[in-house]
Amino acid sequence: MKVFVLLSRVPYPLEKGDKLRAYNQIKYLSRYNEIHLCALHDSPVHKDALNALQPFCKSIHFLNLPVLSRVINLFKTIFNGKPYQVGYFFNKKNLYKIDKIIDEIKPDRIYCQLIRVAEYVKTRKIKKTIDYQDVFSKGVERRISVAPFYMKPLLKAEHKRLQKYESAIFDLFDNKTIISLPDRDFIKHAQKEKILVIPNGVDLEYYKPLNRVKEFDLLFTGNMGYPPNINGVIFLVKNILPEVIKKYPGIRVLIAGANPSIKVLSLKSENVIVTGWVKDIRECYAKSRIFIAPMQIGTGLQNKLLEAMAMKIPCITSELANKALCAINGKNILTASTPEEYCSQIILLLENEEKSNMIGEQGRLFVTENYNWDINNEKLNAVICS
Repeated sequence: MKVFVLLSRVPYPLEKGDKLRAYNQIKYLSRYNEIHLCALHDSPVHKDALNALQPFCKSIHFLNLPVLSRVINLFKTIFNGKPYQVGYFFNKKNLYKIDKIIDEIKPDRIYCQLIRVAEYVKTRKIKKTIDYQDVFSKGVERRISVAPFYMKPLLKAEHKRLQKYESAIFDLFDNKTIISLPDRDFIKHAQKEKILVIPNGVDLEYYKPLNRVKEFDLLFTGNMGYPPNINGVIFLVKNILPEVIKKYPGIRVLIAGANPSIKVLSLKSENVIVTGWVKDIRECYAKSRIFIAPMQIGTGLQNKLLEAMAMKIPCITSELANKALCAINGKNILTASTPEEYCSQIILLLENEEKSNMIGEQGRLFVTENYNWDINNEKLNAVICS
């Protein structure tokens, strides 16, 4: 089949969760379909993006979102009631271009990632599928309590708009997918059970154990400009680490990931190293004794946990993050809620090598059995082509 894929970002490089998901889905779908990719972008496209995507796509279209257009459309959302991020990604000139591309290609199916791009194709009569991926409304709601006072009114308004829009879009698409069961439960629609859960996967050949000298005790990775990651790493350094330092004054924490915000950079100390972008994140995993993801806000599935577990690095995370992952506490992973609980789990793994190795071994076995890209994307191909 001819499948027109519409994304809100160019899916390369793979430094963000939506890019990673889109890239691996396109790669799989191209085995059985003719893929025509259209991706929006609000920043310069990576020089290697086209070459990275060409093997999987019959045609590729990168459409720019000009700054002035973004500002104007954000202003318009004040009056039209649409979510701010839907307005941010909409552009009338791009709508015209997308319509023209679709008319020329005449695709059999349309596949959209995220509600951000739904406006471009919502009235098209071609059978179409939308991937909610995460529930944006819940993610925004969780940010309200930790946001500065001047941001709270905007976030509260966005939360309500997103809830309404997520429900309305449901009825305009033939098929709906999402990344986890907890995320599906947050969609405010009477027929939300019809949304197909399609988790991410992990490349087990790429993310496999590497023999490296352990230079760091704790590791946190991710896009360090993303609010839930910023919040999580601040919680780690400000709330958890002081408790651990009482017993291990020389403990070393590595924070690795692209786009570190000023708040993240300010966390540097004798105990905390902030790297910024890392060419090969596997080296960071391999050189660390424990992976920790104390996520306090956000939604969806944490790819960082899948990668660390695939490399047999024992992981500690929040109960919130594990709801989407569904690992077994004490067997595949360790979970915690309070700084004291995190501290206890960290000390347990640092002092008990047998327990640490067991969690690492069971973690890889867990992701091998449950997070396979081919198996999950086979479901996606079936629903798109149904």
